[in-house]
Amino acid sequence: MSGGLDEPLCTLAFCWRIERRDGVTIGLTSHDRDLEMDGLLYRAAPGMTPAAVRSGIGLEGEDSDVAGALSSDAISEADLMAGRWDGAALELRLTQWETPGALWLLLARGEIGAVSRKGASFSAELIGAAAVLGEPVAPSTSPDCRARLGDRACRVDMAGRRRVVTVAAVEDAEVTVGGLAVGAYAFGTLRWMSGANAGLVQAVVDNDGDGVTLADPPAFAVEAGALALLVEGCDRQLATCAARFGNVANFRGEPYLPGMDLLTRYPGA
Repeated sequence: MSGGLDEPLCTLAFCWRIERRDGVTIGLTSHDRDLEMDGLLYRAAPGMTPAAVRSGIGLEGEDSDVAGALSSDAISEADLMAGRWDGAALELRLTQWETPGALWLLLARGEIGAVSRKGASFSAELIGAAAVLGEPVAPSTSPDCRARLGDRACRVDMAGRRRVVTVAAVEDAEVTVGGLAVGAYAFGTLRWMSGANAGLVQAVVDNDGDGVTLADPPAFAVEAGALALLVEGCDRQLATCAARFGNVANFRGEPYLPGMDLLTRYPGA
């Protein structure tokens, strides 16, 4: 659909479609007026200029960079720093603003990676399909399990290992909920389901019967009564896999394989 580029005079505009992991989708355009295509309104974003996109030829995953201005009603500084846009799917297309959609040329597609901010502007790394070529062909050996609890390699049934809780209080990284099995949610996750943090996922360091300790405090204030989804975790040790999950057959690690320290051992060490 690039035939429109053959015209003697082109009225071109860039369009960004960004879909966050929580399902929120926005459209932005470099044109000075809003454009609508396929039911999505692409809002005029003067800070997103054509010169802000730089394409590369490397295979390190940095296929392109996208930069723009922070806008309180589109991409706010608070949401950006909280990680709401991390991993968001992004498409960059070119269209004719006089006849939106007649030309709909795909220029780049990928996921938003590292995001940096400077003053009232931001820049984001766009990770494209070429990043797959940089992944190792075979995993490295490790004494710990390389699988994630409940994934295809682990195969532990997670149906009974998720729990919706009502938060009673939050102090720094300590979240009080009550009625938990001690240690069950260590190395797991907490996903906020209501309040200002809704949609954000945080790592759980440990838990006791009265609450969990997060790796970092919540990005936004949490009111009593907020809902959260707790998912059990695993320390990826063979003993835990056997005793707690009975899943040694799917353990993805080599706990008995000698490590590099074998070369430095000596009699009596």
